[in-house]
Amino acid sequence: MILIYTTCPNMDEAKRIGKVIINRRLASAVNAWPAHSAFCWKDECREGEGAVVLIRTLEKKLQEIEDLLAAELKGGIPCIASFNVYRINRPYKELMAETVR
Repeated sequence: MILIYTTCPNMDEAKRIGKVIINRRLASAVNAWPAHSAFCWKDECREGEGAVVLIRTLEKKLQEIEDLLAAELKGGIPCIASFNVYRINRPYKELMAETVR
């Protein structure tokens, strides 16, 4: 299993992107929650509200999801970070195999 972390400018955008990913069956689940961020952009340090998105998928879908996020997330350079999960419970692993196409 791969976890993909990214952010969106707001919860509406996070929900929209999550729905696209799930409807295309690229992931078994997408979680989103509100977040406060502090960051530097173009020589200026800023703070703002947004949303964190966590995507649960398989290695074979990683590039497709990265490409989709890069195309869909506008207004800057999005962080799209992936993490390889060492171990997950067997029933969920089986569910992912059935769900992600």
